[in-house]
Formats: sequence, C-alpha cells, structure tokens
Amino acid sequence: MLFGQMYEDAEIESAAFAGKRRVFCIASAGSTALRLAEEHEVVACDINAAQLAYAERRARGGGVEKGDAERVMNFARAFMPLVGWRRETVRDFLALSDVAGQTAFWSECLDTRRFRAGFDALASRSILRAAYSGRLLSILPAKFGAVLRGRLERGFARHANASNPYAAALLAGKAGDETPRKTKNIRFVLNDAASFLEECPAGAFDAFALSNILDGAEISYRRRLSRAVRRAAAENAVVVWRSFAEPGPGMRTNRAEQDRSLLWGVVGAGGAEEFRGGG
Repeated sequence: MLFGQMYEDAEIESAAFAGKRRVFCIASAGSTALRLAEEHEVVACDINAAQLAYAERRARGGGVEKGDAERVMNFARAFMPLVGWRRETVRDFLALSDVAGQTAFWSECLDTRRFRAGFDALASRSILRAAYSGRLLSILPAKFGAVLRGRLERGFARHANASNPYAAALLAGKAGDETPRKTKNIRFVLNDAASFLEECPAGAFDAFALSNILDGAEISYRRRLSRAVRRAAAENAVVVWRSFAEPGPGMRTNRAEQDRSLLWGVVGAGGAEEFRGGG
C-alpha cells in the first residue's frame, strides 16, 4: 500500500463539482472519494489492489493506516532535530492562525540554513530515486527541494495552520482525516483509469477527480486517458487534476495556491472537453 492518506485538498474538487451528480475518482487512500461521496455518486478506481482494498475499508468505517509514503515521511521527520526543528517549535508553529505571523515564524525559526540544506538533499533525485520511478522524477522541476520549499512558504502565507489538517500531516505526521466515515455512495473498481473509462457509456460522468496519475505517465497513455475522459464526460463535465510539475506557459487556471496540502505545482480545473492530459 503506497498511501495511507491523501495530500490533496478535496475541498478543491468539492467546490469545482458543485451541482454535479456522478463523479469518477482515483481511489488512492480514499480521502477524496469519501469527501465527494457526501454530495455525489462516486466511482473510485485504482489499479493497485491493496490501495483499493484500503480505500474500501475506510468507506466501511475503517481508520487511517500508514502506507509507504507515510513511512518515508516519518523517516525524514526523524532528522528534524538535526536541522534545529524541535518538537515544541513545530507544535507552536502549527498552532498559529495568523498568516502574517506564520510567515515571520517560518522565516525566523524554521527556514534555517541547515533545514534548507537537509531538505534539498532529501528532495534530490539521487535520494528520491530509491522510492520513486524514473518517469515520475522526469517531470519534477530542477532543484525540486527549493521549489517545494517555495510552495510550503506560499501555503503558510495563505492558509492558517491551526485549521489546516494538511500542515499537521506534513510537519507532524498527524492523520489529516482520522475520523472514520461510513458510506455506501462509492462504487470501487479495480482497473486503470483509461481502460475503465473506455468501457463506460458515453456521457457517464459529470466530473472527474484524477489526482496526479499523469505524473510520469507516457505520452501515449496521457493521450489515451484524455480521449477516454472526453468520451465518458457528460455535457459541461468538469475535470480536476494535479501535478508536482510547474505549470506550463499555456495554463489558464491553476488552483495550486488554494490547495491547503501545500505540495502541488499544478491543480488544474476545467471543462472535460478541453482536457488534454493535464497540459
């Protein structure tokens, strides 16, 4: 199991899908599917059987578990004292609710020279290669550590830590959505997204939550998924997708700053008829 929780702010999808009925969603850890099932009929699809089974357990009221991603992040947090990040300092930072104060605290107490050096080393390709595929690494911007630190700073300047569960998940390892929720409003499907959508009736879905499944995907798959989404999309359907890459020059709308999970370079939202594989 790769992910025990999702570092994606499902409120982005919730707002974008207002008034829609049937939603196609990448299952992942189930967080987005559970949130959307409060207001929509959801089909949650994943090619990873262990991941899908976990999301299904959560839909039956199961609790949050740890996946490989959480174990890697816990390993990284073990080095926090070495860069001057004491537990009490992080706790005080996460308790702040004034974004101006957060920006000052980040700059003065957390964004230290030792932190920058250590973070950039952990986010280097040589380290990430041990856990992630070469295709995924190929889409990351140069000097990814510095880019990611910039995204964190951008988020701390916009979202109050005290009410942001994603900040606590990232910095302290706390589950961002630990309250068990039961729902029967999700249908779980073991399949890859393109194959499933190709088999669906035309116009089957009003909205698509695609996570970042296109990060590192081959161009042939990106094109195939784009065609499958457009075919399965009802009139005025909406697509939300994410990427760790930086936004391209032709991107008209990027909601990354609104995403409280702080990590993404791209959070795209737009009409399905215009969707071209996240480009």
